[in-house]
Amino acid sequence: MARTLENIRNIGIVAHIDAGKTTLTERMLFFTKTSHRLGEVDRGTTITDFDPEEQERGITIYSAAVSFQWRDVTVNLIDTPGHVDFTAEVERSLRVLDGAVVVFSAREGVEAQSETVWRQADKYGVPRLALINKLDREGADFFGTVGQIEKRLGAKPLVLHLPQGMGPPHVKDPFRGIVDLVEMKLLTFPPKDEALAGGEALTRVTASPIPEELVDEAALYREQLVATLFDFSDEIAELAMNEAPIPPDLMRKAIRQATIQRKVVPILAGSALDCIGVQPVLDAVAWYLPSPADVPPVEGIDPTAKSPTTIVRKTDPKAPFCGLVFKIIAEKHGDLSFVRVYSGTLKAGSRAWNPLKQKKENIAQLWHVQADRREQIDEAFAGDIVGVIGPRASVTGDTLCDAAAPIVLETIQFPETVISMAIEPETSLERKKLADTLEMMKRQDPTFRAIESEETGQTLISGMGELHLEVIRHRLERDFNLKCRVHKPRVSYKETLGKSVRVSGESNRQVAGQTLVATVTIAAEPTDDQSPVMVEQGWFPEHEALAEIAATMTQSVRESAERGGLKGCPLWGVRIRVLESPIPEPPPGDVAIRIAAADAIENMLNAAGTVLLEPVMKVEVSVPEEHLGDVINDLQQRRAIITATEIRGPATVLTAEAPLASMFGYSAAVRSVSQGRASFTMAPLKYGPAPAEMADAFV
Repeated sequence: MARTLENIRNIGIVAHIDAGKTTLTERMLFFTKTSHRLGEVDRGTTITDFDPEEQERGITIYSAAVSFQWRDVTVNLIDTPGHVDFTAEVERSLRVLDGAVVVFSAREGVEAQSETVWRQADKYGVPRLALINKLDREGADFFGTVGQIEKRLGAKPLVLHLPQGMGPPHVKDPFRGIVDLVEMKLLTFPPKDEALAGGEALTRVTASPIPEELVDEAALYREQLVATLFDFSDEIAELAMNEAPIPPDLMRKAIRQATIQRKVVPILAGSALDCIGVQPVLDAVAWYLPSPADVPPVEGIDPTAKSPTTIVRKTDPKAPFCGLVFKIIAEKHGDLSFVRVYSGTLKAGSRAWNPLKQKKENIAQLWHVQADRREQIDEAFAGDIVGVIGPRASVTGDTLCDAAAPIVLETIQFPETVISMAIEPETSLERKKLADTLEMMKRQDPTFRAIESEETGQTLISGMGELHLEVIRHRLERDFNLKCRVHKPRVSYKETLGKSVRVSGESNRQVAGQTLVATVTIAAEPTDDQSPVMVEQGWFPEHEALAEIAATMTQSVRESAERGGLKGCPLWGVRIRVLESPIPEPPPGDVAIRIAAADAIENMLNAAGTVLLEPVMKVEVSVPEEHLGDVINDLQQRRAIITATEIRGPATVLTAEAPLASMFGYSAAVRSVSQGRASFTMAPLKYGPAPAEMADAFV
């Protein structure tokens, strides 16, 4: 088959934990004959969850890339984690993908992490389609989930499927097929056992007339579908006005156009576990999601220009090469860097330029990665995702490009860590090995931090949650044979200013016979931004020597501000502007400016005072009615504020904001008060003021 850009789909499967992403991926691989046995999440036999920790826990921790053929299309697919602690894997995957399949559980609907991944996809402008999965489960609600997608995610759902029945086999009207509103046919699938036997049953889908009891409902939703497509196709509008039949291919063309423009989200129905609706999802990926040729050309900054200049690279194998490193797997014999090639051709044995590090990188080998299997290749083209062995200095988010045509692509922003714990090896002989291993893990995971505390000499590791740090600890033990002692987790606090201030800092001292004189004036204010301290230059002199001094002042203030607040925590939600300052004669040197900048920051902190901030989590608890009171009581004791209550099927869903410090061990507590019947999810929301007694006791 001739390889063309139009025949490639770079997609991700994203969802809340336990919605069925990995099961869907396994079915796709089996139905496209990429794998010859069907992996099961519960048995730890899946292709994409190949890490021992994933198999043990039955969850996805690391994003895994696989490729397969469906009809005449090559699909490069990344299966991502659903747990909030591993949200960085979703972030970096969505940054480099062209489209996504978002999976929702028909029973739980839109959950907390579903909202997070949806916002991440919005941020990177990723077109997506939605699969409402698990329609064979007790309490499944297809139409309720469609309503939540519209209401909670602000999307425009375009219903392409209607379920025939809902629920497990023992109910009166179980889920057994799908009405395709484009073809206006009922699609039925072979029983799971038959499909798993392979052969013809693998891809057999039976299309038959719509049963009488579903005709009216199908006509209503078909009308809504056609009316929505009027905006994207004058031909469809004309045919509909004349009450003429609309060819399915014409409808698919309009749906594709609307999906790529992110005006609609096609909604599909199915049950991946029971092998119902998997082939229509594969068809929808080929029909509706964009190829690398459909997405806008990638934009970047010209690193050689004096002022920020945007340059554009087309998705063309003949254009100059540029690509983005979006993931690194640290290995003993050399790191494997995952690179999305945006333009040009990358050849094994060549060299690429890293404009951020100003270094040439060796491209020793190129690999086509299939989960935990690899196949060596000679070259990769625009639109490809490949593994590269050779680069040493490049980290996640770095650009690799042709040295003759440099470009810096938008990097990947990762969330701040919220939890840390002290870790130490059991023997002092292993201290060096632990430090080297943690350094390697930092390269692999951008949301993992490891620093040595200057005051205590302890190594502090920080991450996105208890599970994140637990997985890292197990990995140290299992993969690197490092037995470590860990201490109680600690919350990462921040500080913000108590009020707006305008202050000056001065340097007037004798050092080695030199008088160092300088003044730096700043204006600072607390903001509602949930981001680290921002330092802006508010003074732009025209004279070149003065412009250089103003830039040095800004950089010195930034360095001093990054040292933290009065309680030693990083500054958060603070904006500082460096204002025009008096310039002595002779003009001050760098050392004098640094001393004055440090004095200005100290004066700012003392004049404004600081407020201690603690991480606040968004918590969603799904609990049966009879245990609702106990769960609310427990949450209130943990300083949680309940913001919403919603009935979803047999359960009540509580949404609350709770400080992370009081939520340690909550999974055991919520199981205890609900007799094991409640489930919860927790995601970082914001930093909020800590109680006065905590601030007073804070050391």
